Amino acid sequence: MADEAKAKGNAAFAAKNYADAITHFTAAIDLAPTNHVLYSNRSAAFASLNQFADALTDAKKTVELKPDWSKGYSRLGAAHLGLKNYEEAISAYRKGLEIDPSNEALKSGLSDAQSAASRPVPANLFGDAFSGPEMWTKLTADPATRGFLQQPDFVKMMQEIQRNPSNLNLYLKDQRVMQALGVLLSGKIQGRHAEDMDVPDAQPERKRPAESEPVKEPEPEPEEIPDEEREVRERKANAQKEKEAGNAAYKKKDFETAIEHYTKAIELNDEDISFLTNRAAVYLEMGKYEDCIKDCEKAVERGRELRADYKMVARALTRKGTAMVKMAKTSKEYEPAIETFQKALTEHRNPDTLKKLNEAEKAKKELEQKEYYDPKLADEERDKGNEFFKEQKYPEAIKHYTEALRRNPKDFKAYSNRAACYTKLGALPEGLKDAEKCIEIDPTFSKGYTRKGAIQFFMKEYEKALETYQEGLKHDRQNQELRDGVARCLEQISKASRGDLTPDELKERQAKGMQDPEIQNILTDPVMRQVLVDLQENPKAAQEHMKNPSVMSKIQKLISSGIVQMK
Repeated sequence: MADEAKAKGNAAFAAKNYADAITHFTAAIDLAPTNHVLYSNRSAAFASLNQFADALTDAKKTVELKPDWSKGYSRLGAAHLGLKNYEEAISAYRKGLEIDPSNEALKSGLSDAQSAASRPVPANLFGDAFSGPEMWTKLTADPATRGFLQQPDFVKMMQEIQRNPSNLNLYLKDQRVMQALGVLLSGKIQGRHAEDMDVPDAQPERKRPAESEPVKEPEPEPEEIPDEEREVRERKANAQKEKEAGNAAYKKKDFETAIEHYTKAIELNDEDISFLTNRAAVYLEMGKYEDCIKDCEKAVERGRELRADYKMVARALTRKGTAMVKMAKTSKEYEPAIETFQKALTEHRNPDTLKKLNEAEKAKKELEQKEYYDPKLADEERDKGNEFFKEQKYPEAIKHYTEALRRNPKDFKAYSNRAACYTKLGALPEGLKDAEKCIEIDPTFSKGYTRKGAIQFFMKEYEKALETYQEGLKHDRQNQELRDGVARCLEQISKASRGDLTPDELKERQAKGMQDPEIQNILTDPVMRQVLVDLQENPKAAQEHMKNPSVMSKIQKLISSGIVQMK
């Protein structure tokens, strides 16, 4: 593509790789031979290499293709100035100024050309050494230069010098030109009479002929922007201004004005989905959720077409999900919002989106419970569970108790009854959890304490069971079931105190006690460790310790667990 080659040429020129720039501009010209900018840029590259003849050719082509373009005359003037064609340079700069009178580059070039033209022309130091066919005859006759005539670039340089001897300055670095100059000057000196010569033994160093001031290094001209592209750029710039104005209005809570600006931005440039997501944010603030959702859906669709940043697409989806949550009245209506948040997270895992997803799922669950709530049906399900319990069909009973709790999560009796089922099935941890939930809902319900105490007793946590039964008696002092539970616990605890446990029972109780975090804390307490030592070695000190209720309670726990044995 010509544009690609042109871009490479501009990059090479900027890096001062002028030869590479010429190569790329030439490739671009082959693809777009009528593009005047390409000839202008290549002329600049040639001029940078002091190849002013080639620069002149391209400059003339530039003017031919675009005669009303002032930059072309700037190139033409620079090429003529480099070739010391001062009058032609002045003429070119003046023509350019007729088109663009305020162009500083043309004014500067004209000034340089006029300054160079006004300098006195130095005498020709080489006489007619380069004039006429004699030059070629001498070069052909001399063995040292004869071979050079077979080299096209050498012949071209000599032709340039013959046409304008001052061009010699351009090729002084070429050793072939210097050798040819020696041959031509040698012949000229030998042809003169001695009396006409004034040659000192050592010639002073010659000063180079006056030259014009260095020509400013030209830069490649950026491609002239077509009217259509210029209009597109202007529309994008104006759209950005409208967005900024919309942002300012949004911050001031002037939502109507913000929408007007965002809408104008969308009309000017539909390739930036941030205009849509911003307008959607305003609609969200205004409670116009349907309009918000429409803008977000359009932003997602357009974003995928344009292959926009995945973060922008995720933002649009998150905003859409937020609007859906605002509109949701039933648990079913939360489902599309949750799905939208999940899609947003596949685009970009944003913490804010993840938080919104979790909140939506929680709200959906709570709403489902509310929608399912029916105390009457809960009572019916509990009664069905009671029937199965009487028939000792505990799994079926648990099923109905669970349904009762779905219908009424505050039904403490259902928790109590299900705890009893779990106990019958040996699922003690599940039963304990239900019993604790029953007490949490209604701390005055005695049955909850008897359920919990019984489970703890079966788990051989006699100290905890005793505490549970005693707590229940605070609410119902005459409850015989609670009283019996206290008696059973005290019996087991005193059994350990008396040392009546069998070896297997003691071993089991000690193992269970060592797993109890409370027992572990007592054993690691430095104070209690000293108390235990005193119990064995210092009875008098031990008696003092036992007067402390807290110490006594901890000692009792250790005795109950079988860790400490009294003899």
